[in-house]
Amino acid sequence: MLTALVVDDEADARTEIAGLLRLSGWQVREAADAAEALRQSLYSDPDLVVTDQAMPGASGTAMLHRLRRRGSRARFVVITQDGSADVREESAAAGAEACLVKPVGPQVLMNFLHSRATGAAVQETPSEIREIDDLHDADIEAEMQDRLEEMYAAALPGRLAAIVDGARFGNTRAVVAAADSLAGTSGQLGHPDVAAVCRSIAADARRGVLAHARVAELEALARD
Repeated sequence: MLTALVVDDEADARTEIAGLLRLSGWQVREAADAAEALRQSLYSDPDLVVTDQAMPGASGTAMLHRLRRRGSRARFVVITQDGSADVREESAAAGAEACLVKPVGPQVLMNFLHSRATGAAVQETPSEIREIDDLHDADIEAEMQDRLEEMYAAALPGRLAAIVDGARFGNTRAVVAAADSLAGTSGQLGHPDVAAVCRSIAADARRGVLAHARVAELEALARD
């Protein structure tokens, strides 16, 4: 199974990207900043690193330089709120193959991954970087959206079962993880009602409250 590391100090943004990758069959680790990502890299060698650029402590591109010096062969993707030429140049110099502007739509990320070979990167620095505008203006085929919806539908029963079972057995940590993951992909793929209920369930679980009524509401929404 291909592995990915998603690095972002914003939990919601990190969860959305991680959830989308998991939906697509990736095994995903998450890190809240560059320091944590570098610690994780000592014990794992991901095939893909998706990182925010602006983070406390060290930027995403600075982290990517360190990963490459350590011998990482992963493909790198930078996500940023600043789509300037300077950021794209920094990303390319760090070995990134794409620089995507926040918020990243699911079709944009998946189309990029689909268009590239799934093996590890073979160049220290890409000969050219996919620019933000190029990716947003690219033709996203209808079959890609259909594929995302099919994967979402296939994963939904398992994600829902994890929330229901976690609530039944009082496992708040499992409820938070499953609800956050489902909220991220639901929001990105056009299911805002499901995403809103999942966020509410996760927020309650973080406070130690298992909102069984909200879980029942989620089950009803999933059946519709």
